[in-house]
Amino acid sequence: MNVLLDRFCRYVKVETTAVEQTDAYPSSAGQLELGKILAAELNELGLIDVRADEHGLVWGDIPATVAGAPRIAWFAHMDTSPEFTGKNVKPVIHENYDGKDIVLPGDSTRVIRVDDCDVLAGLIGKTIITSDGTTLLGADDKSGIAVIMTAADHLMKNRDIPCGPIRVLFTCDEEVGRGVDKLAIAQIDAVCGYTLDGETIGELDTETFSADLAVVTITGRNIHPGLATRKMVNAIRLASLFVSRMPWEVLSPENTSDREGFMHPYKIDGGVDRVEIRIILRSFETGELAKQADMLREMAATVLAAHPRAKIDVNVTKQYRNMGDALTKEPRAAELAAEAIRTVGLTPRVQSIRGGTDGSRLSELGLPTPNLAVGMHNFHSPLEFACLDEMEQSVDVLIELARIWGKQT
Repeated sequence: MNVLLDRFCRYVKVETTAVEQTDAYPSSAGQLELGKILAAELNELGLIDVRADEHGLVWGDIPATVAGAPRIAWFAHMDTSPEFTGKNVKPVIHENYDGKDIVLPGDSTRVIRVDDCDVLAGLIGKTIITSDGTTLLGADDKSGIAVIMTAADHLMKNRDIPCGPIRVLFTCDEEVGRGVDKLAIAQIDAVCGYTLDGETIGELDTETFSADLAVVTITGRNIHPGLATRKMVNAIRLASLFVSRMPWEVLSPENTSDREGFMHPYKIDGGVDRVEIRIILRSFETGELAKQADMLREMAATVLAAHPRAKIDVNVTKQYRNMGDALTKEPRAAELAAEAIRTVGLTPRVQSIRGGTDGSRLSELGLPTPNLAVGMHNFHSPLEFACLDEMEQSVDVLIELARIWGKQT
């Protein structure tokens, strides 16, 4: 556990915040920095064909110890969410967690509360890692990276464990939906993959949202307010009107659960002359995304009918699709993962997650890729934390998964 903890704490200190509004890949220099660190460590562990490619992706192969077994792939992403700063992360170790609220030492107003986080009740006595409260922690997905590196280390030091070839791949910019933009399935050359990008250990994610991004641009007309009578068109007011007409009572993340989709405005930028609203569209039923987009266009039309001198553009782009259908192409991907979870003494909990992973797009492209848990919680937030004990169990799951796939032909 000390080695696992050391790896994790070193990785989170490298700032790798993704940048949404850029065409660069990777979107931030820190991802290249972490990639070089990881490539060097993979070489030290003895993996073969290790490289950090021209796009910042980090590759390495764990060689087989048995002949004839199919190749699988393990994935984790190096970037962290742009929703909160990941600069100067100071990990704080809480050993033998006592079951109480956790006050973060760098900002005492930030408290991980038991009442707000059901999972804490099951972590009493375990080791929890947080930030100091001034940054996010970066467990999403540096927990996954640390787990993969530790499992790879074990397999390279214990060559008596029967396993087929395993491709390790660390991606960039997953948090902004571009994690596999520079990948071709033929490059990966595996029968299936596993993203290490989930929450409570034992969870096995076999279905995700389908997702689109809507960017609503409202163009008004600015003029000195003293001269604005019947001339100004205030894009800020129209943006407020537009958002107020979204059906948040039934189609917002705060008012939906389980398999219900939503439309979520998460960022507004601009001024009187122009405002941009970024809205994520989510549904487990891919066809529902087009209906959500049509709803936004209808709202834009009603606003324009009352304010014809404005201009409103609704631009929708595809992000990722539900991985569920693709997993039927290789049923062993989920079946053997569940077996590995059971083998280490846990109960598999197959679930649909209200989010997405690199596995969503990889599955859509033809590589069935379910998601495994790595003990990260409250991600995208300064209240993010990771459980070291769960991370260690995730390492055990990966080792068993390698062993089980080593018996396949």
